[in-house]
Amino acid sequence: MSETVENAPAAAVGSVRRSRDVPMLVERARAGDPRAVARLITLVESGDEVLPQVAGALAPYAGQAQVVGLTGSPGVGKSTTTNELVRALRARGHRVGVLAIDPSSPFTGGAILGDRVRMQDHATDPGVYIRSMSSRGHLGGLSAATPQAVRVLEGAGCDVVLVETVGVGQAEVEVASLADTTLVLLAPGMGDAIQAVKAGILEIADVFVVNKADRDGADATVRDIQGMIALGERGPGEWRPQVVRAIAARGEGIDDIAAAIDKHRGWLEQHDELRRRRETRAAAEIEAIALGVLRARIGSLRDGTELSTLAAKVAEGAIDPYAAADELLAQLGS
Repeated sequence: MSETVENAPAAAVGSVRRSRDVPMLVERARAGDPRAVARLITLVESGDEVLPQVAGALAPYAGQAQVVGLTGSPGVGKSTTTNELVRALRARGHRVGVLAIDPSSPFTGGAILGDRVRMQDHATDPGVYIRSMSSRGHLGGLSAATPQAVRVLEGAGCDVVLVETVGVGQAEVEVASLADTTLVLLAPGMGDAIQAVKAGILEIADVFVVNKADRDGADATVRDIQGMIALGERGPGEWRPQVVRAIAARGEGIDDIAAAIDKHRGWLEQHDELRRRRETRAAAEIEAIALGVLRARIGSLRDGTELSTLAAKVAEGAIDPYAAADELLAQLGS
């Protein structure tokens, strides 16, 4: 299911690339056509008016893929680890989808989308679909379109979807609300051991991966993370994050990472946590869509006189901003 287009008639490829025939695209995506998958994700990313139809057509296939998030600071080896995990999962016979989120320029909105380049080992594998997506200024390490793109890959029959975030900092933890299992990658000598005692990104890990474990300081990094885990308060049966060493550039430790993911998946299913996490994810999607609709309605009011009139009243002290907001919401509801 590689995204690379080969040996296909030009007219057929062009028709799929431009098509907005949602039932046909979903049918072809279900059959493993990478062009149809690419077109559906493009419709999702662009916020096309057929997006509700796409979501409706994909709804029956929701929850059929295991979603694994990989996050960490820039330079820790996320793309290399993702590439090697794909190799391990393919060896098990899984169909794998990868969404690699790249940072976008705050000036032009463009992105290099270099993660796709780093994963060329799988470019011709029909059992792998790799898509780079621009964050487009969205905070949290993901793109706003990522949840729906995951649904597209589920609909396309992927058994596992790997979501690799932008290189993130302490507060950017959105991937935890999207993934069934979250891997946080660390590397010796990058200051991550110090960050281990702080609130933020290191608190979202289901599995810690100390990558580049052949470097000096790897043992100290592992000890610091294990010490942080030991200090955490957990009730009976609660998940204790695993700590795994790896040298992804040499393919070492990848089987241990896969085993830790399997162990966490077993715990999720045993404790009914998988259902809870997915319901939480669905609630976040619904909220995001509803807020998007509200923003669009407010934008339409901005083009008229209602919002300007309220703003003038607040500026001159005739009413307070909370009263103005209540009045605006009342107008939105009418």
